[in-house]
Amino acid sequence: MEVGRSLTRVDAFDKVTGRAKYTDDLHGEAILVARILHSTIANGVVRSMDISEAQAVPGVVKVLTCFDVPDIQYPTPGHPWSVEEAHQDVADRKLLATRVRIYGDDIAVVVAENELAAQRGLEAIRVEYEEYPVCTTPEQAMAEGALPIHEEHPDNVLKHTLFNVITPGAAVKDVDEVFADPAYRVFEDHFDTQAVQHCHIENPVSYAYMEAGRIVVVSSTQIPHIVRRVIGQALGIGWGNIRVIKPYIGGGFGNKQEVLYEPLNAWITTQVGGRPVKLECTREETFQNTRSRHPIHFDLKAAVGPDMRLMARECRAVSNQGGYASHGHAIVANAVTGFRQTYPDVLAHRSEAWTVYTNLGSTGAMRGYGIPQCNFAGECMMDDIAREMGWDPLEFRLKNSMPLGYVDPTNGITCHSTGLRDCIRKGADFIRWRELREKYAHETGAIRRGVGMAVFSYKTGVWPISLETSSARIILNQDGTVQLQLGATEIGQGGDTVFSQMCAQAVGIPTEDVHIVSFQDTDTAPFDTGAYASRQTYVTGKAIKRAGEIFRDKVLDYAAELTDLDPGNLDIRGRDVVSTVSGAPVLRMADLAMEAFYSLQHCVHITAEATVQCKNNSFSFGCCFAEVEVDIPVGKVRVLRIVNVHDSGRLINPKLAEAQVHGGMSMGMGYALSEEMKYDDKGRLLNGNLLDYKLPTAMDHPELHALFVETDDPSGPFGNKSLGEPPAIPVAGAIRNAVLQATGVGLRRLPMNPQRLVEAFTEAGLIEKVGD
Repeated sequence: MEVGRSLTRVDAFDKVTGRAKYTDDLHGEAILVARILHSTIANGVVRSMDISEAQAVPGVVKVLTCFDVPDIQYPTPGHPWSVEEAHQDVADRKLLATRVRIYGDDIAVVVAENELAAQRGLEAIRVEYEEYPVCTTPEQAMAEGALPIHEEHPDNVLKHTLFNVITPGAAVKDVDEVFADPAYRVFEDHFDTQAVQHCHIENPVSYAYMEAGRIVVVSSTQIPHIVRRVIGQALGIGWGNIRVIKPYIGGGFGNKQEVLYEPLNAWITTQVGGRPVKLECTREETFQNTRSRHPIHFDLKAAVGPDMRLMARECRAVSNQGGYASHGHAIVANAVTGFRQTYPDVLAHRSEAWTVYTNLGSTGAMRGYGIPQCNFAGECMMDDIAREMGWDPLEFRLKNSMPLGYVDPTNGITCHSTGLRDCIRKGADFIRWRELREKYAHETGAIRRGVGMAVFSYKTGVWPISLETSSARIILNQDGTVQLQLGATEIGQGGDTVFSQMCAQAVGIPTEDVHIVSFQDTDTAPFDTGAYASRQTYVTGKAIKRAGEIFRDKVLDYAAELTDLDPGNLDIRGRDVVSTVSGAPVLRMADLAMEAFYSLQHCVHITAEATVQCKNNSFSFGCCFAEVEVDIPVGKVRVLRIVNVHDSGRLINPKLAEAQVHGGMSMGMGYALSEEMKYDDKGRLLNGNLLDYKLPTAMDHPELHALFVETDDPSGPFGNKSLGEPPAIPVAGAIRNAVLQATGVGLRRLPMNPQRLVEAFTEAGLIEKVGD
């Protein structure tokens, strides 16, 4: 069995020895450098631009401005395209902006022989603006008289949705009827989450050139086939005129599930005669000009019965989108849906979601896609209710967890398998929940301890909201090994390794005999929409399995021809074709391959390709338990112990799964305690670098523990379901709830940094106010 083995990553040796080639390693020395001129206002219009001095700078080849680009608005998110207009993304961005909507908007490009000349060229450009008032919050943007940031949306509301869901069979007409019932206790509260950056090691980078009349773009991207499409849309040319190559990528976490600067780079090369041009973001540009996680404000309401049962829930979420649509309404819509799906077995739900344009930096996809935000709000409220009612938070969650077989009435996503209850019990045993809850129940003094938890559910992929499709190709080599070609992308998460294991399992050969093609090239890679939504092992896995079965049948048919045996009595095991009757080998795979390639009687090149349109989905589950120590006078939270427990179906590679969880837990800790993008009232980012933006370091981490409850999900190709994003989801809520137990203070805003903690502790009377 190849699936389920903790094999070493197939790319491990190249990465640890420095042999792995990333985008910036591949271009030659004779390459032009492009640098972008960013606006110094957050809202307004570029009225004029004097580029004469910039053009005169030695080494400057070309200066291109917002007045030169094609008059085409295009979409940028890494979503599958649709032939149905209602499912297409918002097209609200041009290659360069005349209408400025964010501080640092892209308004011109200098192309030069080297970095120094490009920078000097930027400094020589003179710009005249007409400046408008800046809106940094949804409240400002939605206020009467606010200037439209996009003319198509005069109220600055990109989209507003309202869902009322009545559980089938429930004898109520709406959620208000449940809230009005005097038999139930009703709770209301509000919570706020912040903008954070992905902080992947490799900044966005691409280089572009022309070859045989076509544009070639080499890019660090999660979505090469989508990048190709968007370049075509942005330039107004046929998609076949574009080739996109994705080498190894140094992390993305959703930021590179966006078509960032590849269209601009593709256009630039056409303006300099097809010469190669590199366009690389600095770290500061990555912060300000790519994407971040959405800050969302939540107003929540819940009704509970005396038996711990949730009876009704309501979530109103307002998302600060920033200046451009990016993934649009999908994030906050996913957030309110995820809020409902965590505890869906109630009489009624109401979900309301707003996506509002402002003049802050644009937000987009980030690991968890809106669920870390709603999970923080929802899991805080669960603990607040339990505390008020005198209930054990663990038992309260067990009482209301999603039942097996649950079908979402709005989209049909079904709970095909669940190990959530076992995850909760396993995590509780590990952290010593009951012992510590009792021990820390009445903490006093300046330094206190507490233990908290949070649970989550997370769907796998994007069906039925969007298209889910993938293709795989398997090719026999002359030595009996195979090549696996995919459009799905390795982005540092170990995808190539699990893909290889899946292929080996489907064919019947050792994983070592699968040679995966790690670089995706849209000219040769089968179509796949890319790495996002924790979809690849689930959706691409189906394509690999089907291609493997087709390939296996072709090999056995050829083996039967060579051996005069019934193909129904043959199987592939290891490096041999064997008789299923005797179990004995009848033909080496290597010998079969040589015959297939070079036989004078019957030469055949054995390949298989399969496309799958996935029309299914399933829920993954899990929880986080955290033990913390809180230094009240200085507002410091130290995480002493932390564990995530996951039900991700069957694990393809347990060690890689553990590594995924550790990474997600680290991101969750930063989200909980320190990370926040800070803007001033002019829309300028104040901490757009890794010195001022407070990522947790190794010194801030305890030992990270990852545990699993394996279920066999019948909808997954190998019993598997999502794992990539879920580890980042429950951590912030678990830490907050541990702080709640330790101090009695429940924070409602992230991050829980020292300033915010001291303010909350002072307000609660745990710290004396100055002058009292």
